[in-house]
This record gives sequence, C-alpha cells and structure tokens, in this order.
Amino acid sequence: MTATFTDESIEARDGCKIAFGRMGDSNAGHPRIVLIHALAMDRSFWQEVAEQLADSIEVLAIDCRGAGQSDKPSDLYSLTQFADDIADIFDAIGWENAVISGASMGGCVSIAFAAAHPQRTAGLGLIDTTAWYGPKAPEAWAGRAAKAAAGGMAALIDFQKDRWFSEAFRNANPQRVQSAVDVFLGNDVDAYVATCTMLGACDLRSALPGISVPTRILVGEEDYATPIAMAEALHEGVTASTLRVMEKVRHFSPIEVPDLIADELRELSARC
Repeated sequence: MTATFTDESIEARDGCKIAFGRMGDSNAGHPRIVLIHALAMDRSFWQEVAEQLADSIEVLAIDCRGAGQSDKPSDLYSLTQFADDIADIFDAIGWENAVISGASMGGCVSIAFAAAHPQRTAGLGLIDTTAWYGPKAPEAWAGRAAKAAAGGMAALIDFQKDRWFSEAFRNANPQRVQSAVDVFLGNDVDAYVATCTMLGACDLRSALPGISVPTRILVGEEDYATPIAMAEALHEGVTASTLRVMEKVRHFSPIEVPDLIADELRELSARC
C-alpha cells in the first residue's frame, strides 16, 4: 500500500496557517528530513521520494505559505519568513533539527533556513536550485508574474512543462506530468505573483561561506531553469558540499528521478 503524508498544520508566528505532512518512522536512527517543494507545487511534489525514505527516516514535507493547504496571504513574502515557518513547525512538533532539503524555490528556502537557524540544520540537500538568479532576475520574475496575473496560471503551462521535464519523461509519463500541471493550475494567482517577486529579489550568496554542515548539490544535466553553472557556484560557495550532475534530467528531478534523489538524501542523512 502506498504510504501517505499525515495532514497537519500549525499557526506561524504571524498567524499564517502552514500545512505540512509527515511520513515514516518517528524512532528512526538517522536525522529527520524536511522536504521543501518547488514554486507553485505542494508537498505532493515529494511523494515518490518520501515513500522511499520512509522505511528508515521520518520525513516532513511542507506546503509553503501561498501554496497547497497553507494560507495564501497576498502581502510581500520573504525567504526568511519561509524559513521561520519551518522553525515554527519544529517548535510545535518538538523537532530539534533535521536535514533540510529543497528543490528550486525550496532550495532557496533551505539556504535561508541554514543561515537563519544553523543550529537546527543537520545537513542540506540543494536540488536544481541557486543562491541567486542573476542580475536580470527581478525583471525576469516580474515578467512571469505579470503573465500569470494577466492570463491566469494556464498561460504559463507550455513554458513550464518544457522546463520541468525532459521530453523523454513527458512522453513516457503523461499522468505524472498532468499531476504536476493540476497542482500548478490550482495556485492562487496573487500568492504566485508574491512568490515570484520574492525569488526575483533572492540573493543568498553571502550566506554560503557560513554553511558548514554536510551539503549535497544536485542538478539536472538539461536543467535550464537553474543550470549547471548555478549549481557550480553553490558548490564553490559551500565548503562542505558535493556536486552531482544528473544525466538527461531537467528541473523537476524529484519527480523525474525520485530513486536517485532518495538515494542521495539517504546517504546525506547517514553522514549527518
């Protein structure tokens, strides 16, 4: 039988409801793992990875504010705020620390968490992500937000599917692709716009030298949303990191190659 996430929530320090789920053995020996999804996804993004980890590790997957079952305030968002949401979950459920792993936007949140809460960070998994989207990022993210605001989330679908998954995966797994599309289309547009603005302003480069926990950096060979050069910059910035390029994979590697991601996170957890 397929394992499922619990359905839980807490009230963050500013009153925002943050939804999350847990899966796996609470008495497992390795450090627990937190999984943080990509932009416009929710905790289901991690389903296949979590199923593989849950036999030996307790896993927590969050719905970031603005996504999934969490509240969707339309005010300005910040990566520190997203990181503090995770700390508030830890306080509510009694977790001292965990391996923090995120994909794309979730990787940015993971870096922000490590910077703001180093004592609660046992290790880092940074997947298809970056500390900085580059000098043209504010303009690029504003353009994406404007397109969603004008035409709804559906206006971005063709652009997103090509970025998310390799052509081979799209052809072989139409139902899995459609599941991601359905989550994307279910987003609140105002919350999506606020999150895009947050990512356009993201610059966590100064936090990288201070990260000393074991860190695994993974990037798809064909990822042109956060390409290999961005992963290499992370690797150069984090002394205790390893870098792996995943062949023939694009931006949503936790969906495209969940076995590989689970193996990497299991090995990371064992070293923490």
